[in-house]
Amino acid sequence: MPDDSEGSAVPGPSDTPQRVTIPVRSVNVADTPQYQIAAKNPRRAEIAAAAGFLLGAAAFGGFGAAYWQNYSNFWLGVTLSGGFAGMGYGMVVWGKYLMPRGPFSEARHVLAPTPEQREAFIEDFASRGKVAVERRSFLVKALGLASGILGVVLAFPLIRSLGPLPKKTLTESHWAKDDYLVDITGRKITAADLETGGFITVFPPSDIAGAYSQTMLIHVSLMSSGFLAPPARFAQQRGTWAPLGFIAFSKLCTHAGCPVGLYEELTERMLCPCHQSLFVVTDAATPVFGPAPRPLPQLPLYIDDAGYFRAQAGYDEPVGPGYWERGND
Repeated sequence: MPDDSEGSAVPGPSDTPQRVTIPVRSVNVADTPQYQIAAKNPRRAEIAAAAGFLLGAAAFGGFGAAYWQNYSNFWLGVTLSGGFAGMGYGMVVWGKYLMPRGPFSEARHVLAPTPEQREAFIEDFASRGKVAVERRSFLVKALGLASGILGVVLAFPLIRSLGPLPKKTLTESHWAKDDYLVDITGRKITAADLETGGFITVFPPSDIAGAYSQTMLIHVSLMSSGFLAPPARFAQQRGTWAPLGFIAFSKLCTHAGCPVGLYEELTERMLCPCHQSLFVVTDAATPVFGPAPRPLPQLPLYIDDAGYFRAQAGYDEPVGPGYWERGND
């Protein structure tokens, strides 16, 4: 009876899969050249890096203070550049003299590692960061301080650059009852100062040259007495607001706040030079052309016993363009 094993193939060494084992051993930092740092005096290098971080933190704090107090661009540039220079210097010193020099490499192989090898590799890889970070906790704190102050300072524009709160400046002007009408030099205005068709920019004494207070006083027609008649819809409210043919309107355009500084005597219209809005003076400064959505607010006037123009009251509506709470109505 023939032997069943006769003629059968016997596996040779080349036919048996071989598993390659990668030796893994714990890393001894003291004996591994890759983990050695370049600094001969690590303590000195650490102090130098920390000094850079602290300098950066102080400079960033100075930048925030200078920005908040609206200092000149010179101090803004000095403090901001000093902050980045200090932080950069600290990071360069840390990276060059206190980080492991390496190189770190591993032989490539085609076989997947075992779970034990994978865990050992992760532990070995993580230990590299521990050497650079855990042993330099003071540097980490100093870097965190500089970065934290920079982060706070970068948020300043969200607060400081928005400017002061408007409060009541959008709804109230500096004009008040019995205020004199004065020019840019503070001189009080009388009826004799303007010929028919003449105009002048006037202000209240409390806000000379103020942007929101500027008002156009116009001598529309020659009258020896009485008042310039308002449109019928304002007959009761504004019947005495324009004595002797003089009338005053806010100089701020209701479109974008540009100064309405031109007056056409023949057509009795005020013109905004920015976007060519036209306002009919004898029709309560109602816009008839251009993008202005509302008439110019009118300032009620009277002439006192000395012949000076004075305000009966302040504006009865906000001057200038619309805003969120008001809209364009």
